Amino acid sequence: MRFLLAVSHRIDAINGFLGKICDWLVLLACTVSAVNAMVRYAYDISSNAWLELQWYMFAVIVMFGASYTLKKNEHVRVDIVYMTLSERGQVWVDVLGTIVFLLPACAILGWLSWPFFMQSFNVLEVSSNAGGLVRWPIKLVIPVGFALLGLQGLSELIKRIGMLRGYATDVTTHYERPVQ
Repeated sequence: MRFLLAVSHRIDAINGFLGKICDWLVLLACTVSAVNAMVRYAYDISSNAWLELQWYMFAVIVMFGASYTLKKNEHVRVDIVYMTLSERGQVWVDVLGTIVFLLPACAILGWLSWPFFMQSFNVLEVSSNAGGLVRWPIKLVIPVGFALLGLQGLSELIKRIGMLRGYATDVTTHYERPVQ
């Protein structure tokens, strides 16, 4: 179990690092958006590449940020039942949800998105917009994002099983219900 917890810690570190990159990508995407709008309106100069770059950054933020969000235990869940359970009950719900829903969904979506990327890569797809960017690198983000989310799900599963077996783990079961 200690080896698995060490693997879990390594996965957490990788997704933590990618989460910090996503934090900076939010700022960069906002900056690119603002500068692009200012240049377009002030100088009547525009490029589809800058617009597509914003979309690409947003895609990376969403796909890579999902695993970081899972690591921080900030994903939305059905909290009607979850909030009423003991900590051990919450851990069991997390274990079962990860095994039954998260890991199979990540495997299926990663598997199905790989041909989508490969088709684009094989023809070296480029945007049909004038001045647009190369498309295949951003399509690679889809299967990689699901692989990272699946790995983080595996990490969370290891930590929760470790907790159930009495190992000291850094499992966070605290969940703040969204305020609406």
